[in-house]
Amino acid sequence: MGPNVNEKSSRVGGTRATVVGIAGLGIYLPEQVMTAEEVAAASGIPAEVIRTKFGLNRKHIADVAGKGETVSMMAAEAGRRALQDAGITPEDVDALIYFGSMHKDYDVWLAAPRIQELLGARRAYAFELSNASAGLPFALKGARSLMLADSSLHHMLLVAASTESMLLDYTNHRSRFMFNFGDGAAACVLRREYRRNIVLESALLTDGRFADFVRVPAGGSLLPPSPETLKRRWHYFDVTDPIRMKEMLDPITLDHFARVIHEALTRSGCHHLDFLIPLHTKRSLFEALLSALGLTDSQAIYLSDYGHLSAVDPLLGLYLARQEKRLRDGDIVVLVSAGIGYSWGATVIQWGSSHE
Repeated sequence: MGPNVNEKSSRVGGTRATVVGIAGLGIYLPEQVMTAEEVAAASGIPAEVIRTKFGLNRKHIADVAGKGETVSMMAAEAGRRALQDAGITPEDVDALIYFGSMHKDYDVWLAAPRIQELLGARRAYAFELSNASAGLPFALKGARSLMLADSSLHHMLLVAASTESMLLDYTNHRSRFMFNFGDGAAACVLRREYRRNIVLESALLTDGRFADFVRVPAGGSLLPPSPETLKRRWHYFDVTDPIRMKEMLDPITLDHFARVIHEALTRSGCHHLDFLIPLHTKRSLFEALLSALGLTDSQAIYLSDYGHLSAVDPLLGLYLARQEKRLRDGDIVVLVSAGIGYSWGATVIQWGSSHE
């Protein structure tokens, strides 16, 4: 069954409205992997718990020293593959957005210009849009809005990568919910007036009460690097008060996911949902979200063989869903994510042709 999309999403005043569609997808995953058994050995958490509760069979790990798999390298390679998938050259890109991990090649450094140079996208201007793991819906909303407002933008390239696994201290169980962090990259090409895989509306939500719970304590202006910070292992993820964070977050998480999904669908004029592509979460939350939305496992992607790649997850999931031929022409697809801070976001994609 095709999508129920109201007329204002495709026509304004009797004329065809401008649309933005996803014309190409690309991913990059390191060859090196870390299995559930290896996570268990490093953390002391039983492998069965890692597999069933964390929902993680394995994850990819970047080889920075050997293969140079930095954020910029992986994002550029994913971007190159997305451009090839779209059938365009780097010179066709008008603007480039990096929306991935804040843990990049260097501190206080922009990955976007480096990615532009690695790709040879010489005509493009490049910038970054950062919102941790919630980054994709924010980036899609921002990019789509720019393209609808500026007719000179014909192709935008969105790229993200993650090397968050490097920030894990498996002996610190305050941060255990992040032990699913893996590495990799994904990218998409947005094309103006491309009436396939149309990017519709987004819904975004932020609750700043959670701003200080999750962080890498040292390295910023409040606590610069020093021999003491290295000794105390303050350059890895930590959670200031995991019990309080859980008490505050658990009662609202599912509702906030459902809220942004329903709001994005309503704004898009869609009255049903065919396929869900979320970030990687613990298995119980994934199942609860499917139940709340009235979906089955066959209507969603779960990244048990990849883990959580910060903002990369939903774009990786979209790529996998396409590769596995799980999306039908006309499906209403929602990409949904959340990230520390705390933010939630969802974007609706009308997959395949627009059926106008």
